[in-house]
Amino acid sequence: MSQHKDERNSRMPGFYKLPIRERLELLDKFAGLTTEERYVLRREPLRAEDADMMVENVVGVMGMPLGLALNFRINDRDYAVPMVTEESSVIAAASHLAMLVRNHGRLTAECDDSVMIGQIQIVDLEDAELARRKVLNARDRLLQMADEQDPVLVQHGGGARGLETHVLHTDEGDMLIVHLHVDVRDAMGANAVNTMAEAIAPSIEEMTGGRTLLRIISNLSDKRLARAKLVIDPAAFAEHGRDGDVVADGIMKAYAFAAADPYRAATHNKGIMNGIDALVIATGNDWRAIEAGAHAYACRDGNYSPLSRWSRDEEGMLVGEIELPMALGIVGGATRVNRTARIALKILGVKSAGELSSVAAAVGLVQNLAAMRSLVAEGIQKGHMVLHARNIAVSAGAVGELASRVANQMVREGKIGFERASQILQGVLKRAHKGVHDLRVKVEKAGEEHPVEPKDDDSPKDPDEEK
Repeated sequence: MSQHKDERNSRMPGFYKLPIRERLELLDKFAGLTTEERYVLRREPLRAEDADMMVENVVGVMGMPLGLALNFRINDRDYAVPMVTEESSVIAAASHLAMLVRNHGRLTAECDDSVMIGQIQIVDLEDAELARRKVLNARDRLLQMADEQDPVLVQHGGGARGLETHVLHTDEGDMLIVHLHVDVRDAMGANAVNTMAEAIAPSIEEMTGGRTLLRIISNLSDKRLARAKLVIDPAAFAEHGRDGDVVADGIMKAYAFAAADPYRAATHNKGIMNGIDALVIATGNDWRAIEAGAHAYACRDGNYSPLSRWSRDEEGMLVGEIELPMALGIVGGATRVNRTARIALKILGVKSAGELSSVAAAVGLVQNLAAMRSLVAEGIQKGHMVLHARNIAVSAGAVGELASRVANQMVREGKIGFERASQILQGVLKRAHKGVHDLRVKVEKAGEEHPVEPKDDDSPKDPDEEK
């Protein structure tokens, strides 16, 4: 992961309390947004005309909230992490836990080279093992042929790096699977890899006597792993009168639960992906590919397991580590068309796909710890319910400050639902209507007791009044 020396500081206390306009002013100082970029974030994130260039049969655009997870310091560099998510508390939880790590620990991350795997399937073989040896003997020629398909990629230091072969015994007969390894540099790489796989397939077909069928990238990109490590003093969890060591012990037991039970591991990993997916979507990358690769990697030993690992070191510090495939790009794809994705990358300030992948892994690890801390401390519902109640209030018709009043009352009562929100809202509106009515009556009575004499038409006019 490349190092930067800059003065960016992702600590922005009270950011969540500010109106959007003031948040954008702070963000402008942090990332140097242009007037157009501020307009895009406020008014026009994705135009229908741009959407029409991205997918078929476009009829409109659906919005998603874009927020900033603050306080992140990774490899001694500050990041404001753009996150697109509809789920309440994800951004707040990541920001809070990142602050705890910032003050009581350290967060580091790294990644492998951007090597992707293209798979070529050869079927209808008389001797799959003989075919495998023939392909390996032609390795150098096939790699050269692959490089010829993308001279620009080769010029930038990328290109075909290796070739592996695997014989599969299936219900449909023996198959030869060729893995083409391609360094795609700062791209996600699907187009480059697929093009190269298509190009060398006819030669493989000719030398093996078989028939090539599938020729496509694999989303289990285990040659392109990202890793992060988090070390934090349990004293960081001594909030609201809690014992930090007790919370840390609870986190370890929560992790042990996930490590032993796939039902819990699935939700454990979902918490990790809450943060990763939100960043991946914000930067215009393929979150479905990342999800597929992550969950496949979680099964690499034959059992579905947590993507993160947690332990206590000799000094009692809580240590978290994560490793997962992270095929992200900062060039090409949706990032070229979607203006908001380009702005998100600018806010993040990453200089390479590898740095983006490293940040994503770190965000996932922080999100994981935030979820476990919440589960073993106050319970996951406390933070969720405040924001959930506000969403319910809005759906019942409340807006602005009124939505907060309705939500807060539901939380105090412990009764959060559409029906209760409607009842509270109607009560507030009735009281407001009665207040206006009473005020009107008072004004009318005051007018009867102290009538105002009408002015004579010939009386001099106040020049300011005329204006």
